[in-house]
Amino acid sequence: MKPKKPINPYLLLLIGILAVSTAAILIRLILLEASALVIAAYRLALSALISGLLLLIFHKGERAQLNSKDIGLLVLSGVFLSAHFAAWITSLEFISVSSSVILVTTTPLWVALLSPVVLKEKVSSRFYWGMAVAIIGGICIAISGPCRLNAVGLSCSGSVFERGSQTLWGMALALFGAWMASGYMLIGRKMRLKMDNLSYTTAVYTVSAIVLILVVILRREKLLGYSPQIYALFVALAVVPQLLGHSVLNYSLEVLPATVVSMALLGEPIGSTILAVIFLNEIPSTLEIIGGIFILLGIVISVLPESKINAA
Repeated sequence: MKPKKPINPYLLLLIGILAVSTAAILIRLILLEASALVIAAYRLALSALISGLLLLIFHKGERAQLNSKDIGLLVLSGVFLSAHFAAWITSLEFISVSSSVILVTTTPLWVALLSPVVLKEKVSSRFYWGMAVAIIGGICIAISGPCRLNAVGLSCSGSVFERGSQTLWGMALALFGAWMASGYMLIGRKMRLKMDNLSYTTAVYTVSAIVLILVVILRREKLLGYSPQIYALFVALAVVPQLLGHSVLNYSLEVLPATVVSMALLGEPIGSTILAVIFLNEIPSTLEIIGGIFILLGIVISVLPESKINAA
């Protein structure tokens, strides 16, 4: 009997990128019935439940010895992650899938910006050039709501203030989501010296789920009573982009160079945009495309060699 051929790691990487690219599309469909906070709560609660079961089944090593400071960092990381999902999912109510996903993908930029202070890691001078390029892209997306780029030039509609303010609010939420994910990642770099990945993510997902459920209850938002289709989408959101997508990407980091995986991660906004065109008929404007290219280029210039898997 011939031994089974191992799965091509590049094929697995492609599967991981496609899986995480589905998140924004699934969220847009669920937003027809449920609020952003409820979606975030279900995503983290179901993810915590599934990863907790996997931890019980497969974890054979010794439990990590954590002190009160470590536990505090786990709780803080969970708060950061809950804020990340709450803000990013809400941003999808105000800006397009492509703009939202591209902006939340800037997490590596903010991690690199904070690394010298938090982790005492130096950043190269290229980082600041990359940040400048990414800011140009952000400006393009900021004016994409009320303005259009055509053969004549840049033209803005009469509703500049209304549409512009909605775009800026959506951008602010997506960027806030990226900042919160940066906090989650920075803490993760420290805690994974003491904990394996599954134990860390299970603990953080659990804290995030508790925080989000409490917020939903305090805001008196509906947790139950949705249609069967919405519950199916809740499960799909937890399983496909959260668990399958990130599990495959983390495995890819073990068998492929970090630079290859980091470059592939920049395919998530592209994949999300393509899926939004197919399933939501949401075509990005010329300014959004230009802005997205500048932001992704800025990330490549800034942090590609040192970037890690992010939490989005």
